[in-house]
Order: sequence, then structure tokens, then C-alpha cells
Amino acid sequence: MVFNNNTAIALPWPTSPRAIALTVIATITSIWLMQRWLEGNRQKEIERRFALEHGCQPLRPWTAKWPLGLDFLVKALEFNKRKQILKFFLDVVEESGATHQQHLLGGRAVNTIDPENVKAVLSTNFNDYTLGLRTPHFRPLLGSGIFTQDGAAWEHSRQLLQPQFRYNRTQNFEQIKKSVQQLIDGIPKDGSPVNLQPLCFKLTFDTTMFLLFGESAVSASDWGEVAGKESEFAQAFNTAQDYLALRGRLGPFYWLLNDSTFRNACRTCHRFVDQAVSKALKLSANKSSNSGKHDRDVDGGKAGYVFVDALVQQTKDPQVIRDQCLNVLLAGRDTTGCALQWTFRLLSRHQHVLSKLRAEVEQITGLGPLGEDAPLPTRDDLKKMVYLDMVIKEVLRLYPSVPVNAREAQRLTVLPTGGGPDGKSPVLVRPGEGVGYCVYAMHRRKDIYGPDAHEFRPERWEEESMKPENIGWAYRPFNGGPRLCLGKDFAELLVSYTVARLVQVFPRIEAPNGEPHVAVGDEKQNLTLVVSSADGCMVSLGY
Repeated sequence: MVFNNNTAIALPWPTSPRAIALTVIATITSIWLMQRWLEGNRQKEIERRFALEHGCQPLRPWTAKWPLGLDFLVKALEFNKRKQILKFFLDVVEESGATHQQHLLGGRAVNTIDPENVKAVLSTNFNDYTLGLRTPHFRPLLGSGIFTQDGAAWEHSRQLLQPQFRYNRTQNFEQIKKSVQQLIDGIPKDGSPVNLQPLCFKLTFDTTMFLLFGESAVSASDWGEVAGKESEFAQAFNTAQDYLALRGRLGPFYWLLNDSTFRNACRTCHRFVDQAVSKALKLSANKSSNSGKHDRDVDGGKAGYVFVDALVQQTKDPQVIRDQCLNVLLAGRDTTGCALQWTFRLLSRHQHVLSKLRAEVEQITGLGPLGEDAPLPTRDDLKKMVYLDMVIKEVLRLYPSVPVNAREAQRLTVLPTGGGPDGKSPVLVRPGEGVGYCVYAMHRRKDIYGPDAHEFRPERWEEESMKPENIGWAYRPFNGGPRLCLGKDFAELLVSYTVARLVQVFPRIEAPNGEPHVAVGDEKQNLTLVVSSADGCMVSLGY
């Protein structure tokens, strides 16, 4: 009722249940929207004060032209079809700057190849970030393991794996020597071209299975059916990783890519590892009944530490064990396998580097009449091979095994550089925003590595500017900070021994005759979670 001049005027008021319900809903919705608006304003004010306090400046705008950055996705798909997606990332950095923002599919993120920013994300401000969408979009294949976990779960997984590398160095090296000899035995000795890529992956598969399951994992007589299905697993593992890479590029819409091919590949991988886990559980039960020796080895950190044995002490759940093993298998097989195939691909196509390396190997270990008779390199021998170390560093600079990575901010934080007109001011990063860093592009920065940054030149590591104290976080082939690769030393040992041994055995390591020259970085590449050559690693090795 409204009273005017002592006259009552009746206004309509809802009386039916439906009208009352609609009024209540409209009122609640209005209140909720008002609260969201007020909360948004409060958050913006918090962000404004935080940015002011830390001296943050706006980022350089992204160069995308279409709404939601759809032109970025179209170009990415075009380059991916040509097997040169990393070349596209280099172009984006060239156009948009070393640190820039992107607005893709409605979300804001920051991309950077600045070493100081990478250091902040991986180390200085480590606790400000999580893995973000990696966990849900990798879950169909990897489940919950060290590669997909954050926080306490990740710390626990890391503690389980550390002893394998800390205490088993002698056993690990003996297994490396056995597996490398098997690789050598599988190479034609008549100089006919051979694709080393699958052989390198077989090598790293065997050594990683040894880390996970011990001696039984690399003994065909003990492993039986599991060993026979390795190639089926490898094909499924590669297919599943192709899907994971594509899902990652869809951001929050990763769930759209979940067809039967992907699901079947994941199931094949799970079945393979499930069989390995089943056998490991039976072996573990037998060990545990053997006067308690098994428990002393695992808990006391003795040389007999086996990763799956330690897991069994924590849980008997086969899926939990499978997830952890798949995570380690991904890291051990794929990253090191890629490093090896790129090393031989580059050496065979840069004969002056190979000649210099062969001279060093001959000086330190000697070369037999047919290579086979030379003394096997020891770990001390490998430490003396300075040029071999530079070769491997240069390979990992040009082809870091994990070339693209990202984190998601879980609280307001800053990147130390990239903002303002000069690109040197701090940058605000909001909760839920991603920070992507492309190690592949950072390793090719000409202002850091010189005008020949895109070329394979191991000698650059002799220069003063390339010393660890000077290069700092500009070189990150094994990540950094708390998530520094646990298997770094093992991977370097495996790669260096394999290269030294093949240089010993084969006086001739060449690119196949008639192969057209392709500049470093212009070759076709497969980018999944790692980067490998799409054309394999065709090499002629012989006496």
C-alpha cells in the first residue's frame, strides 16, 4: 500500500504459490549476484594493493587476433600437423616477447622463457604453485603418482623413490652395462641403416623396469608373458601420450578428447603394468617370508632396495602400485630414450664432433681392433670425458626431454620480471592462472647462448658465459627446485655410457647415404610429454 493525501492505493502483490516462488528465486538470485559483485570488487582491490606493493606492471599483450585466441589454436594445429609445433612456440615468443600474457578460451595465463621467472615458479615461490590441470587430464593413463601429485602425496612418493638412486648405484650401473650390450647386439654390423629410436626406447625401458621391479623385470625366463608384450605396451604408451599432449592444449576442455582409441591405449598400458605388479607382489610375499631379510633391505636403505618392494610395504592396493610404476616408467623410459636418440642423430650428422669425441674415448679407455675388445668404460672413465659431457649438455640444450611445462598459481603471487614498457618490472599472477614455460625456447635464446644458439656446437660449454654460476636458470633440462629430476644422475650415466660404448664399438656412425640435409630444429618432431624425432633416428653403424 502507498499512502498519498490520506488515500490508500493498492499495488499488486504476488499471492499464488508460483508467483511467490518466482519472487523468492529472483530475490535470492539478486542477492547472490550482488554478493558476487561485491566479492569481485573486494578481490580486485586486494589484487590492486598487492600489485602496488610489489611494483607489478601490466604484461605485454598477446598477439592473437581472433576472439578467445582461436587463431592461436588454428595455427598450433597447422604446425602440429606439420610435426613442428615447437617451431610455432618459437614464433609466438618472437612476436609476443619473452614473457607475455595469453587469453585463450576465456582464461588468462602467462607464458615465459625468462630464467628468473622460471626460477621463481620452480624454486623461489614453489609453494605458490600446483600442477593445476595436469592431474585430471593425465589421470586416465597415469592415475595418481609422483608425476601427477602435489603436496604431501608428492613428497611421500619422492621419498619412496629416492633410495633407488641413492643406494643402488653399483647395481644400476651393472644393469646399464648389460642392457647396452643387448642394444649393441641388436645393431647390424654391416653398416646397413638402422633406426636407433626404438632400440633406445627399449634400452631405457629395460633399465627403468630394473629400477622398478629389480632383476626379475629384465629376465625373460622370470618375466615370461610380460616381456613378450613389451612392444604392444610401447605402442599403446605412445598413443596414450599423443592424446595427453592434445588434451593439454585444450586447457579446461581436455575432457572433450576421450575417445575409444585413447581409452583402449590406457587399458593396454594398465594391463601390462598390472601383470608386472602381480608378479612383483608374489615375489615380495616370498621375500617377506624369508626370515625378514626383505624388510631390512627396504627399511634400512641397503643396496637391495627395489622400488616396488618399498611400495608393497606401504600398500597392497595393485592400482596404487600400478599408478606409481607408470609414472616412473614414463619419466625413465621416455625422457632418457629421447636424449639418446637425439644424441646419435646429431653425432651422425656432425662428423667433426664425433671425431673429437672418438679421440677422447680412445685416449681414456682405448679402442679394440674391432671395438668389441676395448675395455668397458668405468664410471671414473666417464667422469674424465669432458668433451662427452659437453656433447650431452648440448644435446639436452637443443632438445630438452620435457620441452614445455606449466604450473598453476594457488594464491596471489608475482613473477620477478616481464612487466612494464621495458619488460623488467614484476608481473601479477592471480589464483587459478597458469604460468607456462618453454625450456626448448629458453635454451635457444640468442642473447644467452650467442648468435649460433640454434646450432649444435658442444664447444660453447667451454666458454666463461656457460659456466654454471653464469648460466644459472637459463639451462633447465632436468627441471629445478624441489621437483628437480630424481633420476638426473642415473640418466646422465646411462646416456654417457651408451654413447661412449657405441663410439668404442663402431668406427663408423653416419647418416644414411642420400639423406637430405635438414638444419637443427627444422626436422619433424613428435611432441607428447617429451620431444622425439618424427622421422626416427636413422643411422649407419659399422666397422
